[in-house]
Amino acid sequence: MLRLAVANREETFERMVDPLEERGIEAVHVPARERAIALTGDDPFDATDDGRFAPDGFDAGFVFPGRIMEGGAVDALLDVPWLNGREAVLTSRNKGAVIAELGQAGLPVPETVMVSNPADRADLVDAFERFDPPVVVKPNSATRGAGVAKAHDLDSFLGVVDYLDLVHDYRATGDKTFLVQEYLPEATDYRAMVVDGEFVGAVERRLPGDALAAGQWKHNVHRGAVAEGVDLSAELCRLAERTAATLGVRFLGVDLLVTPDRTVVNETNARPTIDAATKYRPDFYDRIATAIRDLV
Repeated sequence: MLRLAVANREETFERMVDPLEERGIEAVHVPARERAIALTGDDPFDATDDGRFAPDGFDAGFVFPGRIMEGGAVDALLDVPWLNGREAVLTSRNKGAVIAELGQAGLPVPETVMVSNPADRADLVDAFERFDPPVVVKPNSATRGAGVAKAHDLDSFLGVVDYLDLVHDYRATGDKTFLVQEYLPEATDYRAMVVDGEFVGAVERRLPGDALAAGQWKHNVHRGAVAEGVDLSAELCRLAERTAATLGVRFLGVDLLVTPDRTVVNETNARPTIDAATKYRPDFYDRIATAIRDLV
């Protein structure tokens, strides 16, 4: 049986274990964060939760660990090919670069300005005035909606930037950029999944009625939204596939915002959460398993 190292222990791992085992792949959790990792010695890395590691104990890795520094060490110790490697994760995590690359390739993206801190007040005012407020302000490399804010006026926008200045003033903070984007009210939010260039399913992320009534607007599942399996139009499926092909990422979550007038690729995720199998196409895990076997 092929042995697969999986760095993420959250929902994705729990959901994939049984379907992959049915297809001859043993998924094993390899904790890569919030622990001590011995880098030297005769037995440098006890890689699994239950001590099943051996120096040649894994055939492949699922996706490169989310923390790049720990991931570099784990990658060296495991010495396996990854379905999504370091470059894929870094490509997708840089939201601004993704928007720029997709836009240059002719794919629809939201109007966006990247700000590199510290920026002059005049530049900030100019960035805000490019849009009809409100605007969305988001860290360039955060996930799960962390730090994303909506600013309805210039003073509020500059106040958000003040907080970002405080964070970015810490010298160890490597990424000192953030994005300013147009706000698309009442857009439908889809997460489409692509494996090796083929659309394999999608969910619609929506907020419950009470959350909407309370003024919430972020559609991240980790912020209280629910995800329901949906069938996408052929046009949206092709857009998701073109996005993955443009970025060169084998396993990609593509976030689409759809309004009555337009559709944009809002973000991508090379470490996407896998939802319940019933929300994807019947061959979802067949395609995942094939992609993993192709690594070895």
